[in-house]
Amino acid sequence: MGKRKLEVQQLKIGMYVRELDRPWRETPFIFQGFEIRSEDEIRDLQRYCQHVYVDIPEVYQKPIPRTPAEKAVAEEVLQHRKVERDLLIKVASHPLLKPVYHDQTRLEQEIEAAREIHHETRELVYTLLEDVRLGKNINSLGAKKVVAEMVESVIRNPDALTSFAQLKKKDEYTAQHSMRVCILALSFGRHLGLDQHELNLLGLGALLHDIGKMRVPNEILNKPGALTEYEYAQMKSHVPHGVAILEKSSGIPPPAVQVARCHHERYSGGGYIGGLKGDDIGMFGMIGGIVDCYDAISSDRAYHTGMSAHAALKKMYEWRHRDFHPGLVEQFIQCMGIYPIGSVVELNTGEIGVVVTMNRVRRLKPQVALVLQPDYYPVPGATTVDLTDYKTRDGRPCEIDRVLDPGTYGINPVQYLPVDTAA
Repeated sequence: MGKRKLEVQQLKIGMYVRELDRPWRETPFIFQGFEIRSEDEIRDLQRYCQHVYVDIPEVYQKPIPRTPAEKAVAEEVLQHRKVERDLLIKVASHPLLKPVYHDQTRLEQEIEAAREIHHETRELVYTLLEDVRLGKNINSLGAKKVVAEMVESVIRNPDALTSFAQLKKKDEYTAQHSMRVCILALSFGRHLGLDQHELNLLGLGALLHDIGKMRVPNEILNKPGALTEYEYAQMKSHVPHGVAILEKSSGIPPPAVQVARCHHERYSGGGYIGGLKGDDIGMFGMIGGIVDCYDAISSDRAYHTGMSAHAALKKMYEWRHRDFHPGLVEQFIQCMGIYPIGSVVELNTGEIGVVVTMNRVRRLKPQVALVLQPDYYPVPGATTVDLTDYKTRDGRPCEIDRVLDPGTYGINPVQYLPVDTAA
């Protein structure tokens, strides 16, 4: 059967798309080959492709019909996408808590202090890990100092340090994961209204939650394939190792140790090491488990590629009741927003951008750094828009149409956040 290359602007309803100019898996299209049946499908093709290949009309006279089974699958997939989006929007848009904290500074005012705190924390974490590896005592005073500074910054404005949590290097996972989990735990604790003393305890435990991994061989920590039963037992041993290290260290309070002890416990009792369930896990343990899991599944590891933050939140919403306290998961989604900082998003204007700042009042209206125009040419200069008042060309409110996978169109979100990528 013949085919013809067409620019996406030439597409019309009724044409049959045979091939794209990019892999099908990089697009939202369910079928590899389909008849264009709506203007929405044309707009989707224009957003994802420069050109496509269509069947030549003389050779291809009528579309290949979808079987009833194919139609049912397509409808089910589309309906599921709509339901899960609606659920997340409902959760994110209806806070269950009256906020205790209000932003004291704007992102641009807080970012320099956050940069210094992040650099200081990074240096300390690497020292802590090396000390544990060598059997030395933990510098608990140093850890408390940097956590106290992080708490003060997060209270003023959590978006600054959250921006630095987007810095991720696969070969530095353990150290950077510890910092990111601390930042996420503090931001979540702020959202929950924990007082400053509680935030310091939570942050200290989060920063040190994986310290026991220094007792696990590197070849197991960084193994790219599936772990054997023995290797998995060794991996799980990082929890009791960490608890023992923290309990024998002076100046580490029991609530902070609880984060290390319980961050792999699961709400239904299916976690480790104690098999605790429900409220027996404790507030700090449940918070630790949520933020640890969120960062783990949204980060590149030796054995998997991380999913988008938006996709990670959807997964965790599905896992509530089984793995996590359902109310806390909903609060975490509200804290992060369904479009977390660093998300690559497509607007209903056709523009592509990166979420740079949260809107804690109107959670579906963050600030977005524009990267690509609707024709996929780069946006000239540095342009950040506030979706609260940004409009489409015909005057409609601007909204986020969809979240794109990390790396789509070669976009590195960190380049559009106010962070030093060399940090």
